[in-house]
Parts: sequence; structure tokens; C-alpha cells
Amino acid sequence: MLKESTIRALIDKAVEERNDLFLIDLKISQDNRVQVVIDGDNGVSIDDCIFFSRAIEHNLDREQEDFSLEVTSAGATSPLIDKRQYMKHKGRILKVSTKEVAKIEATLVDADDQHITLEWQAKEPKPVGKGKITVNKQAKIAYDDILDARVTIKF
Repeated sequence: MLKESTIRALIDKAVEERNDLFLIDLKISQDNRVQVVIDGDNGVSIDDCIFFSRAIEHNLDREQEDFSLEVTSAGATSPLIDKRQYMKHKGRILKVSTKEVAKIEATLVDADDQHITLEWQAKEPKPVGKGKITVNKQAKIAYDDILDARVTIKF
């Protein structure tokens, strides 16, 4: 069976050469099916997937150990995993589930190394009288508190 450390070292070398791309997920099954999911600061093209595929495949010997390799990009509806993914989606609407709140649908206004900042509008009862008013809300959420975050695609 292929060693994860071997594949990871080849990916790290590819990332050094193309530091606008980064690894999201790596899976190696018992029958040597290697699945690599990448993302990039400026998106991922087919050429980027080919680059990673070649960086891995050309440095392994199929005569020694047979394998299959699949390199894909993180899908549009895939959960955000890496902090760099949040940074590239500033200004977009996210659906975020946290440890304290089931779901927030809000605009990602900022992302740094420890938190994301979301803004949205909510209807709340008027302080005096009947009816509701629209108020602007903002929340700063630590990455550790995020259970799931996905970009909302609206047509």
C-alpha cells in the first residue's frame, strides 16, 4: 500500500512550486486509490489539476506498486475547510453552522488567522410599540467554533 507520507511529500513539493494552490483533502484506500482535493487562492483550473496529477504520478513507480490517482478541485458546494478558503470568499454569502447557532446565512466580510466576521440583517421587535424593525447584525466567529460553512450560490 502507498504511504500517505510519500504522497503528502510530493504534494508539498508541488505546493512549493505553485504556492497559490493548497491541499484540502487526501485519501488513500486499501487498494491504492489516491484521491486528492485541491483549492487555490484564485480558483482551480483543469491545468492546475493536471499539474498536481503529474507531480504525484511521475514520481511514483507503477511497476513497484500499482495505483489509481484522482485530482479534483473543491466543489462549489463543498464545505470550507482551510482558512485560505474563507479569505478567498470575502464578500460572498455563507451558510455557517456553529456550536452555538444552528445556521447563520450572512455575508463574509472578513477572515483572518483566527476568526471570520459575518454580517446580516434581521427583523427584531421594536423597542417601543408593535411591529418589527430591520437591524444590522455582525458576528465574529472563531474557526474552532465552526461546525460547517458553505458558500451559498444564488441565481
